Amino acid sequence: MSNWDLMMPGMGLTAIGLAGLTLSYAGIAHTFIDGMHALTGLTMFVGLIFLAAGILDGGISTSNRAKATTLVILSIALGFGMFALTMNTSNYTITIAGILMGIAFPAIIIAYLSMKHPTVVKPIGAIVSMAAATGIIMWISFGIFASPDTYMIPQQIGIEEPEEDLTPSGPIFAIEILAESAQEGNPDYQPDVSIVPQGYVIEWTNADTAAHTVTSAVDFGETFDSSLINPGEVYTLDTSDLEIGEYEYLCIVHPWMVATIVIEAPKEPTKITIPRGAAIPEEGQIFYDPEVLNISVGTTILWDNADNTMHTATSGSPDSGADGVFDSDILSAGDTYEFTFANAGSYDYYCILHPWMIGTVNVE
Repeated sequence: MSNWDLMMPGMGLTAIGLAGLTLSYAGIAHTFIDGMHALTGLTMFVGLIFLAAGILDGGISTSNRAKATTLVILSIALGFGMFALTMNTSNYTITIAGILMGIAFPAIIIAYLSMKHPTVVKPIGAIVSMAAATGIIMWISFGIFASPDTYMIPQQIGIEEPEEDLTPSGPIFAIEILAESAQEGNPDYQPDVSIVPQGYVIEWTNADTAAHTVTSAVDFGETFDSSLINPGEVYTLDTSDLEIGEYEYLCIVHPWMVATIVIEAPKEPTKITIPRGAAIPEEGQIFYDPEVLNISVGTTILWDNADNTMHTATSGSPDSGADGVFDSDILSAGDTYEFTFANAGSYDYYCILHPWMIGTVNVE
């Protein structure tokens, strides 16, 4: 009789492994980190080993329980197999199915012969092993060491087309993945709710020591998915392709990290003018117009250099220097610079070329 102490865990591991393998390749959970495919595949094969050992222990059973077990396993395999072949988006499904059949058919034949003709099991097993070894040797030999020279293969000469620049362009809206956010309960994304005008580029910077992701929650990454963002790396998302509305996102590695972006209709930026004569430190001269501006979080400021000389709009002060929050670089006459204020606070700024030019933006 079959050994049910081996067959039961074998059935469970096989089902779990097959389900995980199918989900990993089906596009439903494509944000699983590297190694999930191998782990679920290994679980399935371990389950098959336990299952085979349980069935063959004491001979193949023909009891009703053994038949029911076989029917359950076939149902699971066919159900997930049909889903994997028809509904997934992977290019490797057929290859995996071929490998599984290449393993399964010899195993079925050997198992059948061990029951009906046990005397021929060893020769058949030896033939299968030699055939597998010969195939591997031939593949390595002719595929790597003895491949045909390139002159035997027709070479197609194509015209190289210039690579298209796919770098997102537009005003930057900065979001930070905070340090120690991998620990449950700690603050994670800053700001937690981001109101972003459509057309802006959202830039997530991972300031933590652990890897994270930025993954749309409702559809498991179909709308946007950063994959793994290693410490110090940046992920950008062009909101021009997003519809106006609210998008909740999370870290697939640490699913308690949840935040929201709200895409709003584009707004005209609030304008600060650098007037003519701003480079001259005269009494009563206006350097930035207005010099003090009160705005709300998410507002975009546009600095317009209407002077006939170069200026900058650099966050910080002449005494302490630039603080790195924003910097227009050199603005020639007629140039503009935009920056979106994502966090509340008071931001002083100045012109590094004419340090007497000082302005303030208060964000509430």
